[in-house]
Amino acid sequence: MSKLALDHEILMTIEKPARYIGGEVNAVYKNKEDVDVRFVMCFPDVYEIGMSHLGIQILYDMFNRFEDVWCERVYSPWLDLDKIMREKNIPLFALESQDPIRDFDFLGITIQYEMCYTNILQVLDLAQIPLLAKDRTKEHPIVIGGGPCTYNPEPIADFFDIFYIGEGETVYRELMDVYKEWKASGEDRVEFLKRASRISGLYVPMFYEEIYKEDGTIDHREKLYDKAPDRITKEIVTDVSDTYYPMKPVVPFIKVTQDRVVLEIQRGCIRGCRFCQAGQLYRPVRERDVEVLKDYAIQMLHNTGHEEISLSSLSSSDYSKLDELLSFLMKECEERHTNISLPSLRIDAFSLDVMSKVQDVKKSSLTFAPEAGSQRLRNVINKGLTEEVILNGAHLAFEGGWTKVKLYFMLGLPTETVEDIHAIGDISNKIAAEFFETVPKEKRKNGTVQIVTSTSFFIPKPFTPFQWARMCTKEEFLDKAYECRRGITSQLNQKRIRYNWHEADVSVMEGVFARGDRRVGKVILDAYKKGCVYDAWGEYFHMDVWEECFRENGVSIDFYTTRERQDDEIFPWDFLDCGVTKEFLLREWHNAQAENVTPNCKQKCNACGAAKFGCGICFEPRS
Repeated sequence: MSKLALDHEILMTIEKPARYIGGEVNAVYKNKEDVDVRFVMCFPDVYEIGMSHLGIQILYDMFNRFEDVWCERVYSPWLDLDKIMREKNIPLFALESQDPIRDFDFLGITIQYEMCYTNILQVLDLAQIPLLAKDRTKEHPIVIGGGPCTYNPEPIADFFDIFYIGEGETVYRELMDVYKEWKASGEDRVEFLKRASRISGLYVPMFYEEIYKEDGTIDHREKLYDKAPDRITKEIVTDVSDTYYPMKPVVPFIKVTQDRVVLEIQRGCIRGCRFCQAGQLYRPVRERDVEVLKDYAIQMLHNTGHEEISLSSLSSSDYSKLDELLSFLMKECEERHTNISLPSLRIDAFSLDVMSKVQDVKKSSLTFAPEAGSQRLRNVINKGLTEEVILNGAHLAFEGGWTKVKLYFMLGLPTETVEDIHAIGDISNKIAAEFFETVPKEKRKNGTVQIVTSTSFFIPKPFTPFQWARMCTKEEFLDKAYECRRGITSQLNQKRIRYNWHEADVSVMEGVFARGDRRVGKVILDAYKKGCVYDAWGEYFHMDVWEECFRENGVSIDFYTTRERQDDEIFPWDFLDCGVTKEFLLREWHNAQAENVTPNCKQKCNACGAAKFGCGICFEPRS
């Protein structure tokens, strides 16, 4: 490894210097003289969070399998180093080579959540790359964004050269080849972007312009380059068993958020919850072959030394070979003294039986996510859970020895009433009562039941049936949290229930970014210049600064949040095609208002549009 970008004096004064020195187990090193393209992958948050992201590990592995490409990594410097880098004019650097980011060919930024937008600007700024794409020259890296937030890239469109829409394993090789041809041609930066715009799944925002109506809604989009596509369709891996996967993921020196081997068992979700963006974006469901997963698990445990393996998917219980996979893993993990983590399980007899087998004798807490307190509202959001199923799950859990239960709900859902809010306290109380009915006093060895009821605030997201919905104001959210607390404190078992709620300010801002257009970009830029960064971290979020920037730019927060959209409104993201059609989403929006439940994908095909990709559950027999 080359000389460190930070000298020992700096490293001794900052928190967790291991965030910045590279050299981790399985990190990839190449001779930069032997490659044609240098790509640096960025997660715009602190190292511990970025290192826990599977997507970057997959792309890092994929790029480094290309002989002509060297992919490195970079994360947002924490505030202590940020200050030093600005004072000493130290350019942001990649972990592996310790070279400045500005010297690379590509800077790829994964955008997993809206509240990291100012961190994207922090990365560009510290890298000494112009914040606005229009100000960059041939000497600067191509800045490309990917991840779920690119399904409405418009609020940050001015900061990116390219957005990659969809799953990253498909067309990057083609983009690298086009880049090499362009580099040899001597053409200017715009000519490369024109070439890139003709590659499937790539969106180059500089070639488009939004035209607005007098009321502020979009009238239409105009193309500024005639060969740019009218519509960009997401990229999708049709066979997830035959694609890239990191057998040697990078192992950090320090503890990170997800310190374990991650085994992605499937992509997509059959459930169709109307609030859930991921459930729509990643359709159709595609399962990995169980034999492939067994092989992956053995190799990854051997190559990392991790003491835990986690099964990753949006709904692990729906993986058809889960029982077989877990039987294999339990045998392997017992021999290796390795734990198994099972997130995203539905609370039913099968799942609880599985958890009983894989968890230690000391039972950790169980998580239920009813999302809404009343059955009426669960039907509105198409949650597919009845009170009977919830209470039966609790009953089985208490019989199995669990005493701690976490419950997750949302406040501010469409059509919500005070009765629906109070029902959160009611169902929490019924679960507590179920414990006392299930477990006799003499058998309560692990103590009495403890319930933690948490509420987040509903945020409408693009490409969901609720993209038309009105969002609550901060004051309305807080009123709802108060009503929820009042509902809980009125219950017989209130002492067994602890209540937590999310911050309303951050939720409002996330709502603006989620459904914003390009006019929001200037606000983000100004907020960053006034010191906003790490907005996803509550202690560093400054709502007063954000409100000031909205006022100064003449942009209304309420326009993007509290306004209910008309059925025929053109959205900033309508030029993107995620497979699920707008007609289907509108039908589901009306079904929500009528409180109609839509069957899941295994029960019935609901003609959402995802069959166009020719793969996955769309072509499997229904149960």
